[in-house]
Amino acid sequence: MIDLSLELLPALLGIVASPLAVMALIAVLLSKNARVNGVLYLAGWACAVMIAVGGGYWLFGWLHVAPELDPPQWVPPLRLVAGLLVGAGAVFTYRRSRAKLSAMAGATTPEEVAAAAPQLPGWLQAVASFTGPRSYALGLGIFLLNPVNLSCALIAALDIRLAALSVGTSSTFMIVFIALGIVPMLVPVLLTLAKGEKAGPLLETLRAWIARNNGTLSTVFLSLLSFGQIQKSLAAIPWF
Repeated sequence: MIDLSLELLPALLGIVASPLAVMALIAVLLSKNARVNGVLYLAGWACAVMIAVGGGYWLFGWLHVAPELDPPQWVPPLRLVAGLLVGAGAVFTYRRSRAKLSAMAGATTPEEVAAAAPQLPGWLQAVASFTGPRSYALGLGIFLLNPVNLSCALIAALDIRLAALSVGTSSTFMIVFIALGIVPMLVPVLLTLAKGEKAGPLLETLRAWIARNNGTLSTVFLSLLSFGQIQKSLAAIPWF
C-alpha cells in the first residue's frame, strides 16, 4: 500500500497544484454572492474529480484491466500518451504560466476567467457576471476540459486498478485520492463561508502568492509524473 501511495503522489500533486483553477475560484469568491457561487464552484470541481477518477476506474475495469491478468497491450501506449501530455503541460506551464496566471490574477468576470483558461467553452466568455449555475459549470469545466488534469486522474485510476488490493482497499484509496484532490478548492470556500467579505484580503494575498510561485511548483510536479509514466511505458516494451 505504501508503494501505491508513492505512485499516486505525483498524480495527486498534479491535480492539487492547479493554479488556474484556484485563481478562477478566487475570482468567484471575490464577486457578488461569493458564498453561494463559491460552494457551487466547489461542487462542480468535486463532481469533476469524482467523474474523472471514478469513471476511469470503472472504465479500466470494464476493459478487463486487473492485477491478476496481464495488462492489455494498450496500457503501455496509454501511459506513454498520458506521460507526453503531462510533459507538454509541464513545458506549457513553465513557458506561459506567468502570463496566464497574471491574467487570471486580474480576472473579475467569467469572460476574463475564460480568456485566461482557453480550454473553457466559448459560452462562458459571453456572460458578464457569476451566477450559481455558471460557477458550477466553471468548476466542472476547468477540470474536465483540461487534458493535464484528466491525464492525472486517469493515471491514478489505472494505478489503483492495477494494484493487487481488495475492492474495499482500492475504493478507500480512490476516495482518499478524490478527497485530497478537492482540498485546494475547499479551503478558500470554507474561509469565505467563515469570514465573508473579511476573507477578501487573505484571498488577494493567496492569489498574489500563486501568481508568483505556483507555476514553478506545477512544472516540477508534472515533470515528475511525466517521467514516471514514460519510464513505465518504456519498461513494458520487451526490447527496450
